Amino acid sequence: MARNKYPEVTVERILDVSQKLFLEKGYENTTIQDIVDGLGGLTKGAVYHHFKSKEEIMDAVGDRMFFENNPFEKVRSRTDLNGLQKLQEAIRINGMDEARSSINRQALPVKISPRLLVEMVRSNCSVLTPYYFELIEEGNRDGSIHTEYAREISELLPLMTSLWMLPSVFPTTREGIRRKFCFIGDMLEKMGVPLLDDSIMKLVDDFIFQMPEPK
Repeated sequence: MARNKYPEVTVERILDVSQKLFLEKGYENTTIQDIVDGLGGLTKGAVYHHFKSKEEIMDAVGDRMFFENNPFEKVRSRTDLNGLQKLQEAIRINGMDEARSSINRQALPVKISPRLLVEMVRSNCSVLTPYYFELIEEGNRDGSIHTEYAREISELLPLMTSLWMLPSVFPTTREGIRRKFCFIGDMLEKMGVPLLDDSIMKLVDDFIFQMPEPK
């Protein structure tokens, strides 16, 4: 059998089809066979060669959508915003991305393997921690943020907004998820990073309202 000379093209095709199906049918209603059928010519074995499970495909779709519309890159060079405002605007940009919000809502209740869970946490921390640290330090310099814990907050936030929010890891309800966001906001404010304003909490409420009640 001939080897695929351009595996990255195949991966992109798989992610394109999967993203479309997840957004149209929903993650739970999409099967691997649906994805194979949408690829026109690829086999199920070819899909499993690149992704071990549907959960892994969902994780890769979410990552790609983030990097295609990276909210931190959109704000980091803006001169009209201070450090705190850049953090808040990045969160707003992310929250107003309806397609990505839909994928994130669908991913919340998904039970994922321990291996993929570790990879997800590692990836979130390696990508998000440097962005958080850069903007928190900028806020410390310009006076919009006052914290001695820039590094610690930057490392903790990706864990709290990913791992801690997963009902499959920490069983909870929609109201429980909202309380966690409020807790994060109160904690950050007490540490000198008043991140969650009314506009961000409205995005949080809209996100939670549209997600199914965790089982």
